[in-house]
Amino acid sequence: MRSEPFGATRAGERVTRHTLMRDDLRVQVIDYGAVVTAIEVPDREGRRANVVLALDTVEGYETVSPHFGAIAGRYANRIAKGRFTLDGNPFELPINEPPNSMHGGPEGFAKRLWQMTEADETRVVLRRRSPDGEEGFPGNLDVEVVYSLPEPGTLRIDYRAETDRPTVLNLTNHCYFNLAGEGTGDVMDHVVQIDADAYTPTDATQIPTGIIAPVAGTPLDFREPAPLGVRIRQGHEQIVIAGGYDHTFALREPAGTLRPAASCFCPASGRRLDVATTQPALQLYSGNNLDGSLVGPSGRTYRSGDGVCFETQGFPDAPNHPNFPSTVLRPGEVFTSISTYRFSVG
Repeated sequence: MRSEPFGATRAGERVTRHTLMRDDLRVQVIDYGAVVTAIEVPDREGRRANVVLALDTVEGYETVSPHFGAIAGRYANRIAKGRFTLDGNPFELPINEPPNSMHGGPEGFAKRLWQMTEADETRVVLRRRSPDGEEGFPGNLDVEVVYSLPEPGTLRIDYRAETDRPTVLNLTNHCYFNLAGEGTGDVMDHVVQIDADAYTPTDATQIPTGIIAPVAGTPLDFREPAPLGVRIRQGHEQIVIAGGYDHTFALREPAGTLRPAASCFCPASGRRLDVATTQPALQLYSGNNLDGSLVGPSGRTYRSGDGVCFETQGFPDAPNHPNFPSTVLRPGEVFTSISTYRFSVG
């Protein structure tokens, strides 16, 4: 167990990095943005590597990070035109991905210092209060995120939240995975499988149309394992809009129970990742916006496709789509969810 300084924010807030260890798995977390800065696991030859994209400094996470490893909130993913109505009351949010609001706004949970309240060798607890009106969202929201290593090879994330006023909530972790190792190049050879028969098509601004459509016959069909890059250059409208994959999949089994969501296998390293969640959906993102301007701890640049995200979450823009699973949280209710990331070799 180790906690150590990790620099300071521009406002002078001291940032701490904590290391979790269990057998061959090592995970590093900072209290700025509740960011996972490293997940180190061995390959089939026993060689260890960090398998998530990261930055070296707090300044990087404050200014240029595309949510590397962070907790996205108060509302992960997009809300159309930054507007929604709750109980007849209209709310407006900052527009930080025109014309929409993205990941809770420009100063969302990823850009806040969390309080590290408990920490030991296999568990760290991070908490913060999101005040009423922060980024336009109603209600004082108390949020807790617990990173733990409950068994060898498994990272578990527990989310918990309560509010004193009706609000909307969508939380996720935004790790970009590269199972060959951070900085080794693109992940187009990674073999992906997703436990979903349907997805949410989007309009030209990547807002869901409201339809939940079958994946069959589209490049989004990962019901059977397939290399991430095998269909990513097809001229399908949804691929063109996103510049790759940036789509929400409706998971098969009912939300609320921990069940398989996705898997990813790297043929070169032998590393495998299995994702499970209690959430209703999973966002597959192929790092389309990485443009070579960011340099990771490896000293190598990150370009489009150099990482893949498996963001367990609620549906994007759900407050504006009554047919989507509700993301409303009310006083007296407790939001909880669990996601696990199990690493193995094959």
